[in-house]
Amino acid sequence: QVQLVESGGGLVQAGGSLRLSCATSVRAFRRADIYWYRQALGKEREFVAVINWSGSTTSYADSVKGRFTISRDNAKNTSYLQMNNLNLEDPAIYHCKQSGYDNWGPGTQVTVSS
Repeated sequence: QVQLVESGGGLVQAGGSLRLSCATSVRAFRRADIYWYRQALGKEREFVAVINWSGSTTSYADSVKGRFTISRDNAKNTSYLQMNNLNLEDPAIYHCKQSGYDNWGPGTQVTVSS
């Protein structure tokens, strides 16, 4: 297993921004794709974004395209999710996942107020 720790969540007004971080202790991070998922209360976990090992390729769910940006810093074994223009559909627990491992981090809660 890999240890994943998400942080940066919080309460923000609609239209606001947050930057989430996903830190891992595994050196294999530098060769792994990193995924962000989210799970809203009472809903299934859904894909948000993915970035490949080098950072050259990214992909997003349609619901966040143009508002969220995924990035990574391989020197710090950390991935980031910049979330702008948050809306009332975005509140959830956000998790990251590293390719090659099945486990998830505990997540970080994002809450958006109107």
